[in-house]
Amino acid sequence: MSEQHTYRVIVRGTWDGLTDEARARLLAEAGDHGMTSMRFTEEGSLSYEPAPLKHFSMRYVVMSDAVDGEEMAAALAEDRAEGALRALGCGFRDLRSTVTDLDTMKINRKPASRR
Repeated sequence: MSEQHTYRVIVRGTWDGLTDEARARLLAEAGDHGMTSMRFTEEGSLSYEPAPLKHFSMRYVVMSDAVDGEEMAAALAEDRAEGALRALGCGFRDLRSTVTDLDTMKINRKPASRR
């Protein structure tokens, strides 16, 4: 069995072909999808700015085999994003992802101050 890694994936995209109903719903719910809603979760968190209603991002936590790498984590997150956006009835295009492997990320700690 392969080792599992935890990835944080940001999927970005552009709204496309929004119906009047979808646009109105997004604008009405914009307060729930602003800067304070940005969290990495398995189900994803959607964030966007209401004016202009053009781009969005979704944040995911993805568990995947380390041998499959960041490409698989990005593909899984983009698939989840597509499903979530379709379920909302929102058109989109140009999905692209940024992936961070939390298990290989180097943390630079500041040395303790000397007294």
